[in-house]
Amino acid sequence: MASGTWKGVTLVAAVTVTVLASTGVWNPFPQLWEWVNTSGPVAPGTRWQQRLTGTPQSVSVVGESVVVEYRTSVEAYNLSTAVKTWRSDADWARIAGSGSDAVVVTGRLLTKGYQVLDARTGTVKRADTEASAVWTYQNGIIDLHCASSSDCRLTAWDPRAGSQLWSVATGGIGFVLHAANPDLPDSRRLGSGDVDDDAAGPAMMPGLFGLPDNGKVRVIDTANGHLVQTVESGADQRIAVVGGRVLTVTGTAKDGTCYYGVVATSPPNNRTVWKRDGLNLRTAESDCKQDRDPAGGYDVVLGVDPYGRQELINAADGRILWYGDKTAEVLAVDDRYAVIRTGDTLRGWSFSRGKAVWGQARAKAGAAITPYAVIVVSSGRVTALNPTNGAVRADVRTDAKVFTAAPGGLILVSGRDMAYLPYS
Repeated sequence: MASGTWKGVTLVAAVTVTVLASTGVWNPFPQLWEWVNTSGPVAPGTRWQQRLTGTPQSVSVVGESVVVEYRTSVEAYNLSTAVKTWRSDADWARIAGSGSDAVVVTGRLLTKGYQVLDARTGTVKRADTEASAVWTYQNGIIDLHCASSSDCRLTAWDPRAGSQLWSVATGGIGFVLHAANPDLPDSRRLGSGDVDDDAAGPAMMPGLFGLPDNGKVRVIDTANGHLVQTVESGADQRIAVVGGRVLTVTGTAKDGTCYYGVVATSPPNNRTVWKRDGLNLRTAESDCKQDRDPAGGYDVVLGVDPYGRQELINAADGRILWYGDKTAEVLAVDDRYAVIRTGDTLRGWSFSRGKAVWGQARAKAGAAITPYAVIVVSSGRVTALNPTNGAVRADVRTDAKVFTAAPGGLILVSGRDMAYLPYS
């Protein structure tokens, strides 16, 4: 047999063995294959490291369960042992509730309905077959049902008990909202690309819920489930429902520039609570076109004054919580703290104390704020700080992404490897 033929046969045989081994059909060299498939450590000091069955979309810690969302399924692992405890087919998964009482909400894309699962066992606690969209919070689950294009209803549920909190008819919705946590006219959270957007866990249900409807916003009071106002924006305006107020942001093109203004009103009588001329909430990319929500976190919004200085504003009453110079940049913010960069120094600003409560020298760093830790990421290094005083809770060299900050540590993911890094 010619050498070329032998080479072809050898190549085919090698490919066949590789395919059979990788799919688990037959593996003639189990120890060798195990060595090839073994990854290096995600980070030093981790309690455990687990090889996942796919690339995760999100990871959350619920009590003693680590819930991993993939594109077509959701799995749970024990936080202490990393042993897999359950698996369920789903196209998306979100967490609702808080602490050990939180639940996992799952559903299918392009399919109405959702399921509420027990995070410890994966058993179905409640099922819905008609909702087109669902929003998850610490203190509630809100779903949207539309029997027809002119007949829609929002309903709020207690996450753990499954009891109905309120239900309100919203009239027709001009376009269909789908799946989990579709975008609302509120604020977009500041953070870092090295930290997952959901690392902080679910937020509290806002006092006012803004339901988008083709240029209009239907405003629902979540304390009692009443539709209190329907707002329609102008051609040069954007509506954002933040901090229990309806913010109308106006950008007017004139003299080759863009002139901004913000008016905050209180439903249902549309009373003006505060307003500011010249305040840019960064809702426009260019040409004064209002094409995105204001940046911020919870009840706090980030603004820029006419002199290019950033400021953080309480959306409820318009108070300036922090005002920087031209070199200062806000990296992350929630309703308690902000992380501010000036040059190569990061500072943690406390709104309740009105001053910086910690500082760190860190060049080109990104940051994210969670209830349990401020995450700082730069140059292959992840640091978790106590939000109140900047005490280091964890500090490791790793290229992994931080997927969540739990009460006791961080969940890190690199490729298909997940690891738990306890706080020191």
